[in-house]
Amino acid sequence: MESRLIVIAIGGNSLIEDSRHVTVSAQYEAASKTAAHIARLIKEGNRVVIVHGNGPQVGYILLRAEYARKILHAVPLDSCVADTQGAIGYQLQRALDNELGKLGLKKDVATVVTQVLVDDRDPSFSNPTKPIGSFMQKEEAEYHRQNDGWSVVEDAGRGWRRVVASPKPLEIIESGTVEKLLANDCVVIAAGGGGIPVVREADGSLTGREAVVDKDLAAALLARKIKADLFVISTAVERVCLNYNKPDEKKLGTITVSEAEEYMAQGHFAPGSMLPKIQAVTDFVRSSGNMGLITDPTHLYDALYSDAGTKIVLG
Repeated sequence: MESRLIVIAIGGNSLIEDSRHVTVSAQYEAASKTAAHIARLIKEGNRVVIVHGNGPQVGYILLRAEYARKILHAVPLDSCVADTQGAIGYQLQRALDNELGKLGLKKDVATVVTQVLVDDRDPSFSNPTKPIGSFMQKEEAEYHRQNDGWSVVEDAGRGWRRVVASPKPLEIIESGTVEKLLANDCVVIAAGGGGIPVVREADGSLTGREAVVDKDLAAALLARKIKADLFVISTAVERVCLNYNKPDEKKLGTITVSEAEEYMAQGHFAPGSMLPKIQAVTDFVRSSGNMGLITDPTHLYDALYSDAGTKIVLG
């Protein structure tokens, strides 16, 4: 079969199968299931870069820090992203090594702690809307606003939450490192959690920012930079749907960028769910001319080599 360079974006929630069981071992078991499907693609000769989400995991770090704030220092958000890149990268490395071994393959798997360039002038910094962390009482939220400079909002009567900027990713700082690893036949895990947001100062130095970069947009940017043949977003559903969970639900097979843009304009996709995934894939397809794909982990192989999943093409 044809060998391709594939960037696969998997959600942080894909490591959590049951919200009542979120231990490290349970997350590893979930990672192993996704790794088994990716290993089948690697066995076919494909080169693979994996980008993972980290939303729940960052939330856990922030919650631990909240409980320990009277005895330990706070953890900046850029460091939380770096922490989860290492921890989730380790889980995926180990899982892939084990699953590839079952298939009789030996491949080096490497995690790249990845910075992503953003712009301080991005509008999201003046209007942060991305909720992170757990719910708080008003008094607790006010404490953080005054003492830590947090932006906090009330969330539909459920409590208060911290909100941060979600700026557009402009450059993958370590993309060259990813390319060198691929050239040496490594499976690469990079840009975890959308990457660590950094800005470049006037003197050329990099400085971290308290922000969250959308994982799918960062993955699409990386896919364009390394000239991937295929960009895949692995999510909770086998196919993208119109009128999702309604009596007239329609599953989409192969659609063009123009059709995807029309569906977005009609409001078919939720802003906090499928919409950014469709936007990321269509951006990749439009700029590269290559195919994009959205499916769930179980159907990754069949989506590439059969008719599963939703494929987006230039048209």
